[in-house]
Amino acid sequence: MKKANSSTRGLARKSLARKSSARKGSAAKGNAAPTPKTVDAYLAAVPEPARSTLQRVRAAIRSVLPAEATEAISYGMPAFKYKGTLLWFAAFSKHCSLFPTASVIKAFQNELKGYETTKGTIHFPLDKPLPATLVKKIVKARLAGKEKKKPRS
Repeated sequence: MKKANSSTRGLARKSLARKSSARKGSAAKGNAAPTPKTVDAYLAAVPEPARSTLQRVRAAIRSVLPAEATEAISYGMPAFKYKGTLLWFAAFSKHCSLFPTASVIKAFQNELKGYETTKGTIHFPLDKPLPATLVKKIVKARLAGKEKKKPRS
């Protein structure tokens, strides 16, 4: 095998540097939207009708959470935390989603028949939130699961 001389090693480094900056795309140039720091900032950036839909889902979630529960941005999405992350919710271009974990979705599979679900996600239309009663049941089930779980040592 032939050894690379110093000039070819230099070219290789420049090539890698160009590839690396090209992968970053517009984010490297500072054109990407900054990740919101609060749930309010996240929702302010979401266009209607998804914003109203998520605000209703957020209100339903908050109505059953203990006072100690907090809101945060996790993985770039709004999340509720209580003894760890409980669930996330988010808006996408063609749907909104609730991420309550796979076990909760499995427990409510009959009530979720009209919605597209994946292992850990419930998709619902941008202009039609999940029913508040269903959201509240899902949150209560998630809380019950958190209470049963033993803390890590």
